[in-house]
Amino acid sequence: MLRAAGVGLGDEVVVPAFGNVEVAQAVIMAGALPVFADIDPVTYCIDPSAAEAAVTPRTAAVVVVHRFGRPADIARLHGVGQRHGLLVLEQGESEVPYDEVAQRRERATYLDAKLRGVRTPDGGDGHTYQQYVVRVPGNGRPDRDAFARAVRARGVEAKVPVKTPVHRLPEFRRCVSLPETERAADETLALPVDAALTKRDMQRIVGACNALGGLLQPAF
Repeated sequence: MLRAAGVGLGDEVVVPAFGNVEVAQAVIMAGALPVFADIDPVTYCIDPSAAEAAVTPRTAAVVVVHRFGRPADIARLHGVGQRHGLLVLEQGESEVPYDEVAQRRERATYLDAKLRGVRTPDGGDGHTYQQYVVRVPGNGRPDRDAFARAVRARGVEAKVPVKTPVHRLPEFRRCVSLPETERAADETLALPVDAALTKRDMQRIVGACNALGGLLQPAF
């Protein structure tokens, strides 16, 4: 897509650093330079204001990645593109089957109501819950990784969605301030929300997480 749009040597492309290393790799393969912008802490997608702040005279495009079943603010991002004459490209996720979306939302609603001590996701703007991503506050009581180990020990398949932001990887290391990206990488944890989960499965997830809730700092 980048090559077809004429993006190449000497160009810059604004991309998110929260996951999706393949996006930065594609920019390099096109001969351009990836420039990392911070994310919106609610959607985990590239923040339109941060993307605009990263624009320079060499910027040719912005790549928008939709995350976890929650879409980016594409209207504002297209506005950035129009103001600066930039191409705005979208990378979607693999789609949740249509007949599963309602079931995933039902399970997400259950978790929203029952979980304690973690910050549950914002379900606005048509969230399909490809992943149900919570925040585990830090301060070591316990941190996200300790929390994940503990719930896994109780039989819950919890996954860290982004272990290392792209701008921290050796081949893309940049001296850039991306506080929301780094905070999200340190705090986020994906809990099961598949349509196949039974009520007993959901109760086990809640029980495993809430057993640790008293050890956590309040999630404000």
